[in-house]
Amino acid sequence: MKNSIATPNVALYVTCLVNLSRPSVGFAAVKLLTEAGCRVSIPEMQTCCGQPAYNSGDQAHARDLATKAMDELDGYDYVVIPSGSCGSMIATHYPKLFADDVDLSARADDLAGRTWELITFLSDIMDVTPKQEGYNGKVTYHDSCAGLRELNIRDQPRKLLATIDGLELNECQMAETCCGFGGLFCVKYPDISGVMVDRKIDDLLESGADTVIAGDLGCLLQLASHLAKRKVPIKTWHVAEILAGLTSPDHAPINPEEL
Repeated sequence: MKNSIATPNVALYVTCLVNLSRPSVGFAAVKLLTEAGCRVSIPEMQTCCGQPAYNSGDQAHARDLATKAMDELDGYDYVVIPSGSCGSMIATHYPKLFADDVDLSARADDLAGRTWELITFLSDIMDVTPKQEGYNGKVTYHDSCAGLRELNIRDQPRKLLATIDGLELNECQMAETCCGFGGLFCVKYPDISGVMVDRKIDDLLESGADTVIAGDLGCLLQLASHLAKRKVPIKTWHVAEILAGLTSPDHAPINPEEL
């Protein structure tokens, strides 16, 4: 499906992690969307999408947060999110959350139909190629679980990364394997999570890449934390930062000290 609106009115749903840990991802998203011809708004009262509550079985609080999000995001042509997991929560799970609610089901379906993960939106809806910004390095891409398995995000980031001058993509054997973050999973099962991320880091080392890129900040914070713990000098960037050219010395790669 391609966009048919001359100047789409887009709401950027920033996400909690971007807002609290890595605002430059939000700035990169605004830059990319503006250059794609969108009119970008950032609803000031947006909060959590409700995913942590939903995943832990707290349906009541998840519904409260989802209802608030539906109010905040009403009236926009599209809602764009620089996160596969948060994007999937709204696009995939909101309709399930309100399936038995006569009053809110239609609103949840409407919002789900207007919600897109950032890179998929740029590639599949706006059909644009970001203005090329050079990045000298060998990179590898980590496919986050929600983005890959619930939103079918795989080829889109690789397609756009292929336009970057100087960037060499080295695929990992475990590119589609979970990093162990999993939101509340890494808190509830830290030992299992640690084994999973260590296997990922071993795979990153085998790829020969000096940079790992992903579309979900949770995955990147998980990887950055354990890379630092093991003293492995692999940089971690969000794909939006790479595509927007926000990788200068003024923008440090993601690191655990930003938590």
